[in-house]
Amino acid sequence: MTPEKLVCLAAIAGVHGVRGQVTVKTFTEEPESVAAYGPLQDEEGNSYRLNLKGQKKGMLIAEIEGVKDRNAAEALKGTRLYVTRDALPPPEDAEEFYFADLIGLEARDREDNSLGYVSAVYNFGAGDLLELRDEDGGERMLPFSRDVVPDVDLDRGRILVDPPPETEAGSGPEDEEKNAPEA
Repeated sequence: MTPEKLVCLAAIAGVHGVRGQVTVKTFTEEPESVAAYGPLQDEEGNSYRLNLKGQKKGMLIAEIEGVKDRNAAEALKGTRLYVTRDALPPPEDAEEFYFADLIGLEARDREDNSLGYVSAVYNFGAGDLLELRDEDGGERMLPFSRDVVPDVDLDRGRILVDPPPETEAGSGPEDEEKNAPEA
């Protein structure tokens, strides 16, 4: 039996004041919606009910049920807060996916060769990247774009990958110009 997929909606970033309030960094499209999912849980399964009080520098200020002082709030700093995947609504657009739905999908190329499994999804600011891990433990990163991943089939548990050609150092277009014979 596989455990339910958890989706991280927020993280406790710090404390606010002396009465146990915390600042919360959310990963939801609308920050205030984080409280609409009911109690959130941490990795150990502890439950946290948020009562939103305001905003501060792009983060929410919240009270957590049962947390009454600064020391208790400070102990929660860095705690990531999750819901189970089935608590989230389905994406409105067929071209949108929750990262949690992509992790674990098998990656296959156009010749139906296995390229491994999606082990993580990242976004460092320049677009989404899929991390693929093969059966030997090798890893590679691919852009999650229509060109590189033309098909995502959640029902079959796989993605079609058309990887960009591998390039070697010194073989890019700018190097060809440098190495071209002079006329």
